[in-house]
Amino acid sequence: MGIQLFKASFDVEACLAQVRECLEMGWTGMGFKTVEFEEAWKKYTGHKYAYYLNSNTAGLYMAVDTLKELHGWADGDEVISTPLTFISTNHAIAKSNLKAVFADVDDTLCLDPKSVEAHITDKTRAVIFVGFGGNTGRLSEVVKICKDHGLKLILDAAHMSGTRYKDGSVPGTNGDADITVYSFQAVKNLPTGDSGMICTDDAKLDEVFRKKAWLGINKDTYSRTVNKEGTYKWKYDVEYVGDKYNGNAIMAGIALAQLPLLDRDNAYRRTLAQWYTEVFSQYPDQIGLVNVPEDCVSSRHLFQIFVKDRNGLMMYLNSNEVYPGVHYVTNTDYRMYNYAKGTCPNADFASEHVISLPMHMGVSFEDVQYIAGLVVKYVMEIRKGESFK
Repeated sequence: MGIQLFKASFDVEACLAQVRECLEMGWTGMGFKTVEFEEAWKKYTGHKYAYYLNSNTAGLYMAVDTLKELHGWADGDEVISTPLTFISTNHAIAKSNLKAVFADVDDTLCLDPKSVEAHITDKTRAVIFVGFGGNTGRLSEVVKICKDHGLKLILDAAHMSGTRYKDGSVPGTNGDADITVYSFQAVKNLPTGDSGMICTDDAKLDEVFRKKAWLGINKDTYSRTVNKEGTYKWKYDVEYVGDKYNGNAIMAGIALAQLPLLDRDNAYRRTLAQWYTEVFSQYPDQIGLVNVPEDCVSSRHLFQIFVKDRNGLMMYLNSNEVYPGVHYVTNTDYRMYNYAKGTCPNADFASEHVISLPMHMGVSFEDVQYIAGLVVKYVMEIRKGESFK
């Protein structure tokens, strides 16, 4: 199969033990393991509230929708976001009948604070910051801008499971973000089949999330079972036109089995990144690197480089059984967001020149040397050392 971009690594026996427990109990849906994983995630990250969902996408949709409802935002109000992200980020804005206003990225591939500030208008209500590849970028500056302007901040932490600052704190905690949303999708650093977590320090938000993710019902089946309210346990009200976003015990069990491996795996990812960097830093004009700030201990979900002929390099790597990826095509290339096409030159440049190289537990030192050697051969010999800039 060659060397794939992503390949999830599981503690199979630990996962099977968790799933077996669910099956033997006859409880595979909401509750039991989902509650256990919520508690484990709060302990691991320091978030005050955490609610387990079926995806990061569901969490983003619910985050924007709930903030809009609770704070009385009008249709057409604006949320500043990045065009360099998976489409879920910006669909969450559009789905709530709000307008995505695109600010540009900087050399971290995260939002540029100066561009964020330049795009604030009297209709701006929030900012969505994407921790691209596990990078914190200049998040602290964006936090300050949001506080100075009275804006809500949503941290899309789909790539950030295990990312910390050097002081040990977790981005999005301690009031930095109003809502933080994680992904435990199949190829993320903490992989399940598909699931996510929505976190906040606000008890009211957590209460609303739990209702909206369960079709607006104000008592979920697990709490009604645990509380043993007799015949009254079947009585509940429906407070919202909600959705079916809750996670299930099978996926939560896998997450519980994988959580003890997360820091170890992320440390290895950082080692892979260092091995790549040691080679590519010798060619600063031909191979560009993404800046990771000194105070960021990144999850390193991605390792990316910039080259002049990205598509040619991808084909060359494929011909040598290496299968990289692209993260991401700028969302302003998509028809529904092309009203902002050409307004974010740094994101446009990345969209044309960035390539993601294999980053997973199955990649060895020898693999990195092989992949990096192919990249160097392509840009220095086949492309005659042309600059990526």
